[in-house]
Amino acid sequence: MLKHALTFTGLAALALGGAPLLSSCSKAVSVAATTVEAGSVRSSVANTRAGTINACRRAKLAPATGGQIAKLLVHKSDRVRSGDVLIELWNDDVRAQLDLATKDAAASIERSDEACTNARVARAEAERSKSMLEQKLVSEDAAQRVIGGADAQDSACRAAHLGIKVANAGVDTARANLERTRLRAPFDGTVAEINGELGEFVTPSPVGVPTPPSIDLIDNSCLYITAPIDEVDAPQIRAGMPARITLDAFPGKAFEGHVRRVAPYVLDAEKQARTVEIEAEIDSKEGRESLLPGYSADVEVVLAVRDNVLRVPTPALIEGQYVLLIDPATGKAVKRAVKTGIGNWDFTEIVQGLAAGDRIITSVDRAGVADGAKVEVEKAAATPGK
Repeated sequence: MLKHALTFTGLAALALGGAPLLSSCSKAVSVAATTVEAGSVRSSVANTRAGTINACRRAKLAPATGGQIAKLLVHKSDRVRSGDVLIELWNDDVRAQLDLATKDAAASIERSDEACTNARVARAEAERSKSMLEQKLVSEDAAQRVIGGADAQDSACRAAHLGIKVANAGVDTARANLERTRLRAPFDGTVAEINGELGEFVTPSPVGVPTPPSIDLIDNSCLYITAPIDEVDAPQIRAGMPARITLDAFPGKAFEGHVRRVAPYVLDAEKQARTVEIEAEIDSKEGRESLLPGYSADVEVVLAVRDNVLRVPTPALIEGQYVLLIDPATGKAVKRAVKTGIGNWDFTEIVQGLAAGDRIITSVDRAGVADGAKVEVEKAAATPGK
């Protein structure tokens, strides 16, 4: 009986005394880690919703008057020059009016020539009558009749000259009416869309009732990005600031650019998410030539850049002020308070609390990772970006 009691007591003692030993042999938690090094850090803000590529000049065109499409002179994707006729409506009646006005103007010139020739003849006759009156060869009444007739012919000549101007104005009016039946390109560009076919009727858009444009013309030579920025971040942004632009159409690629405009008003379409619209441009010609109007884009505005400073991956921060340092002596995670500087989604500057060469855990949200936990760094450890 005593033997069994001693055995039980020994097992109990082993259980109690061996607890630290068993605990010390517990399995280490696998973690991802990185080495604290110096590098560049930039502080930035980005758009809250996807931005859009826009053309500096884009016109949704329609003829100034209604009518039937008689000539459709372009196709989608055609390049056109400023002044090119894109669409012409049926205009035989207006052409006839122009032809009539042109011939009337020509007739006015002939009538003016006739009237002015008669005026010159009458004026010469009046001068002879004055001379004969001085020599008492004609009566004063007869001379006055001739002189009065010359004055009347002069007035007829002047009236004929004014008639030419009136006729030319009629030509200009008829020509303007003819031009209203033609839709011309207001600038060099590319035809993006055509709404209408040969023989169809088009009508101008009534006031307050928008209708599809006959021609959607885009100037691809000048493109920019519009993007909404949260109203909290907007006061930090100024025109000319550098920006980093990414597009879904080119995954993994970023274009350097700059802010060209910050809107002087707040968009309140969504009452709980008010934004300020900014405009940005890509700096490189190659980047601009890669764009198409309508692409979605994201704009990251760079507020500040600091080079050759200690930095850590931003996801490694806990509550924005702690990191888990790996103690090389014990292999355990040690919670370390740090003072941070500027940062972004990728990296954050470390002002105080770490030194170059320190190893910190980046997988802080992994199960079992905590202050004092024994850790084992994965072989494919994460490294800071270039």
